Amino acid sequence: MVGCARQAGKAVPQSIAILRFENFSGDSSVDWQGRALSEVLINELSGIRLARLYAFYRAQGPRPVSAPGISTETPLALAAGAARIGYGEYTVRNHRLEARLTIEDERSLKTVKVVEASAPAGDVIGAATALARQITPNPAAPGVRNSEALMLFIKANEASDATAMQQGLTQAIAADPEYLQSYHNLAQIKAQSGDRAGAQAVLLQALALRNLPEIERVRFELEAAEYEGDAGARQAALLKLARLDPSDGGIWRALADLAMGRHDYAQAMQACQKAVALAPDDIEMLNLLGYAAAQAGELETGMAALRRYQALRPNDANPLDSMGDLNLLNGKLIEGENFYLQANQKDHTFLSDGDLLKAAMARLLGGDATAASKLAEQYFEARTAAKDPGVELRRAEWMWLTGQHSQAASHMEASAGLAEKAGWRDGASEAWAEASVLRLMLGDQKAAAENVQRAMSPFTPASLGTALVARFLAMPATSPAEWSARAVQQFPQPGLAAVKNLALVYALLVSRDFAAAETALRQMRESGTPAPDGLEVLLAWACLETGKANDAAALLKANPIPPRTGFTIYTAFYMPRLFYLRGRLSEKEGRRDDARAQYQKFIDLSGPGTLVWGEEAKARAAL
Repeated sequence: MVGCARQAGKAVPQSIAILRFENFSGDSSVDWQGRALSEVLINELSGIRLARLYAFYRAQGPRPVSAPGISTETPLALAAGAARIGYGEYTVRNHRLEARLTIEDERSLKTVKVVEASAPAGDVIGAATALARQITPNPAAPGVRNSEALMLFIKANEASDATAMQQGLTQAIAADPEYLQSYHNLAQIKAQSGDRAGAQAVLLQALALRNLPEIERVRFELEAAEYEGDAGARQAALLKLARLDPSDGGIWRALADLAMGRHDYAQAMQACQKAVALAPDDIEMLNLLGYAAAQAGELETGMAALRRYQALRPNDANPLDSMGDLNLLNGKLIEGENFYLQANQKDHTFLSDGDLLKAAMARLLGGDATAASKLAEQYFEARTAAKDPGVELRRAEWMWLTGQHSQAASHMEASAGLAEKAGWRDGASEAWAEASVLRLMLGDQKAAAENVQRAMSPFTPASLGTALVARFLAMPATSPAEWSARAVQQFPQPGLAAVKNLALVYALLVSRDFAAAETALRQMRESGTPAPDGLEVLLAWACLETGKANDAAALLKANPIPPRTGFTIYTAFYMPRLFYLRGRLSEKEGRRDDARAQYQKFIDLSGPGTLVWGEEAKARAAL
């Protein structure tokens, strides 16, 4: 969730994080003031909100309430992107609260400022404000006016259970209804507890406040959209936030991630560029900018971002791998292959030799199956030498991609049997599931059903999703409405919602219910929810089958980037179908020579025999 930073004087970098102050008083009853000092200062200095630190904090396990921030929170602040870190200590002496703050620059590791202030005992807001005024001449408002509300807020957020947290935050709101962060935190806790209606009610209560600043109104609207799962409303709210506070890099990063997930590449590229302008050395955003620009048709812009990334991390293989992806995406297959090979040479452990397989895919997309298989064989040799137990599963997948369909299914079944004998339960379940899908695509429903039963037997939590999808696909074909009903029945757990959606899409495609499949795929594409491998190819397939050739043309323009984790159970759905679909599109557009070339690539990789959909026969007839 985007932090609620306020605008402040320009002398303070927004990427400052203020850690919990350390209690030097020896009085544990004032421990809460250590967090309270940092909370008020973050508001006044427009620093990185504590919510961002808490996200890392909770992931790494609980800390004692009294633990000093310098020892427990520095790694969290760095992970949240802080360029400067403030830490301090306080004591209560002679009825006065005395506080000292030290600010360090994390690049130079030098102290840049030390300030001290005091206020009457218990006046945390006054002490923090006195510190802030020594750092910037124009600090923002502290965000809270009532010391009791601040105490209730801090104690609630550091409580050990959700009920106590909700009670404390509710009391904080009652003590100071204009302390906006209490609403944010209370809504978040309710949502995490499964009470989304309660979370929305809290946000509506905040939105009803008089004189609510526009930027805060938009932040509450953003949270409401998040709890509703409305990606479009989230993107609209983030755009408003970016206009209201263009100096907040966190907003631009969130907007870039969301737009990228929704395949709004032009918006993602613009957001990435804004984020990079604020943080030129942010390699994650440079990498994302590369992909967003390439997807938006700006290959050179994307490559420039990756060259910057490479200059910052010359020993990393990732920028080279990303350069390979960008070139493959835009049809520069030889260039893509070369970058993949360079990445593997620089660090073959980066993707466990996976860049060799990606280089092979670049050759395969160019139609040279012989050269592609030579590169793939280098991968298999390397993984065999590394004693990778999954190497034979990957070999079976490659056999499928190069037209050896019956052999691929048999090899996958043999690999599953070997994995069982070796006691590798995850591998056995995955292999039997993949073998089931391959048999299904070859039209052998009986073998598919037998294989899926074996997939369910050894599954573990890591392989459960794959096994469940295979079992779902092996069910008899039925209507779209019945498939949807089955999906609800087969995947009742909330944690399997993404798996359920994937299974339903593939089932609709297997049943050739293209209108329903198109609707589901479009929803996935526009919502930013987890999508299947080769989403654009699958959606183009559905579009062509429903008479939307123009939509298909836009989707088939780019090449699908091979998954970073290697081929999967789903790769067979879009390869080599990609060439068949491009052939059909070229034929519709009257480009006969290109159509024949694409159909020939498809036939070369389809192997002998006819798939269940009869596409090979159609391609041969078109030739």
